[in-house]
Amino acid sequence: MTIAFRDNSLIPIWERIQKGERLSLEEGVTLFKTQDLISLGKMAYSVQQAKSGDAVYFVLNRKIEPTNICVLSCKFCDFATKKGRPDAYEMTIEEILSKLSPELHEVHITGGMPPDWPWKRYVEMVRVIHEKYPTIDVKAYTAVEIDFFHKKFKKSIEEVLIELKEAGLRTMPGGGSEVFSERVRRLLFNQKIGAKAWLDIHRKAHRLGIPTNATLLYGHIETLEERVIHLIKLRKLQDETGGFLSFIPLAFQPGDTGIKGRSEFTSAIDDLKTIAVSRLMLDNFPHIKAYWVMLTEEVAAIALNFGADDIEGTVGEEHIAHDAGAISPMKLAKDQIIKIIRDAGKIPVERDIFYNPINVYADHIIGKIPYLNSVPFYHNLEKREFKILPISPRRMGVLSETGKIDAGLFSLVDYFYQEDRLELLNWCIATRDQVKSVMLFSNHGWLDLEGKVIGITDETATSVRLLQVLLEKKYGVRAIFKRLHSGVNDYRQYDAVLLIGDEALRRNKFGFEGFELVYDLATEWYEWQKLPFVFAVWAVRKSVPDTDKQTLREALERSLVLAEEDFEKIGVAHGKEIGLTGSEVVEYLGGFNFRVGEREREAMRVFHQFVEELEGIKKPLP
Repeated sequence: MTIAFRDNSLIPIWERIQKGERLSLEEGVTLFKTQDLISLGKMAYSVQQAKSGDAVYFVLNRKIEPTNICVLSCKFCDFATKKGRPDAYEMTIEEILSKLSPELHEVHITGGMPPDWPWKRYVEMVRVIHEKYPTIDVKAYTAVEIDFFHKKFKKSIEEVLIELKEAGLRTMPGGGSEVFSERVRRLLFNQKIGAKAWLDIHRKAHRLGIPTNATLLYGHIETLEERVIHLIKLRKLQDETGGFLSFIPLAFQPGDTGIKGRSEFTSAIDDLKTIAVSRLMLDNFPHIKAYWVMLTEEVAAIALNFGADDIEGTVGEEHIAHDAGAISPMKLAKDQIIKIIRDAGKIPVERDIFYNPINVYADHIIGKIPYLNSVPFYHNLEKREFKILPISPRRMGVLSETGKIDAGLFSLVDYFYQEDRLELLNWCIATRDQVKSVMLFSNHGWLDLEGKVIGITDETATSVRLLQVLLEKKYGVRAIFKRLHSGVNDYRQYDAVLLIGDEALRRNKFGFEGFELVYDLATEWYEWQKLPFVFAVWAVRKSVPDTDKQTLREALERSLVLAEEDFEKIGVAHGKEIGLTGSEVVEYLGGFNFRVGEREREAMRVFHQFVEELEGIKKPLP
């Protein structure tokens, strides 16, 4: 992207971003101080496009705040009260259930911390919701609440998290971090935990396989430097664990808090700057949320072109921000959310709690496998009649079945299943004798995997079939496959784990604690069949007009030819996110065949035969 900068101090920062280099504290402050808002927005938009394309996510959810009675007295909070006061309330589990319905995908539970609720009540709240509505994912309890449970009920943080997870907790919200400044904490919320405790609780959650979210409360008494330090601390923990799903900047709602000098709301410019700077600083966070509840619909819509790719959801029953004066509507209907996203020129994507797409509300969609190995196709792709939706191979197949994807780099198995409606194009992702990004990490040799439990990444469709073929046809072994979810996982419960894409590349280079053996599935296939392996193929729906098909063919070939001229240039930024050097990127991408030749067709035929044999004796994998 070419940007006509009015603020020349942004030029060297933009050059570093394009090279995949990480921004410093000083550069983050420079971004906040710039008056060149449009250029800042374009920088963030470019980064967001590389990560999530034209997709903007939302979820059908319900916010539940079981009580406003709280032992804390934070100066910025207009929501909490004390027991016995006229405005105090406490919801029963039955009242909570009455606010839920089967069409929801997420329930978000946070609230006050009353002095007299027993531990069982918190656990039962999660368990009963999970049992009554098993299709609704439970996102519950901030780090502040987890710390409160730990201290009040004399349980370790790990014990608290494990019991909640066993009851049905899927993820945690990011509230309670406010801003990681001890100065601000002492002045505004000295009864709350500080940065060290908040980060440690999220670290422990990630290690237990509980993904979480992160927030920043801005626009009160914090400095710009304190905002950027907050982002850097989050970025460091994400480097360590990879457990954050999204980052949500929360605009301070002054209400009647009486915080000195802060009687007004944040400006739209400050809101948009904070979204954009967050996208640029948090290079390892997959999603940035424009939380319309605090931003208003209008600002949230603009934020979708300033680096945000999530607009929250239908929410409903939200009181904490509104008691402090938030002026957004208490509930935003699904149709209105879709309209906001479409008006911003984006693809409305209904998601689950882990950002797996459930539905897409747009036409002319190209699916993009968001891994380094697909960069040669997409880096220079002219979209023209199409919009780009990054999506894991398995989920792309699911959406294609319902007609939501017009073309894409489909998992080979999904192409097999949908040959009647898909037209094969001339491009693919195939390997010769190794792939480096479809890896089985194991504590056992192949023959010793009989009856063992193998964790299978939720992203794979073809690789899991390849693993099954290798186990049963090459080695005569049958194992038990269990799907992992798409966030962080507790891998200690598995005898082996199958990973694909960038995560497999990263683990392959830096190691995978707890697993001693590493197998490259492409190598195993080649040594057995002396053929390349085709993991994905380009295909287009047969119903797409011929003119659009030809446009896509020309765009793909043009993009690939340009990419083949310099793999390092097109892959450097993506490679740095994984931890690869420029030479490693070139070596990795140089190991693929990107065009369908005779040997690729033969490999597809042989694998198709194996898949048919497996389908004849066992049900499709989950």
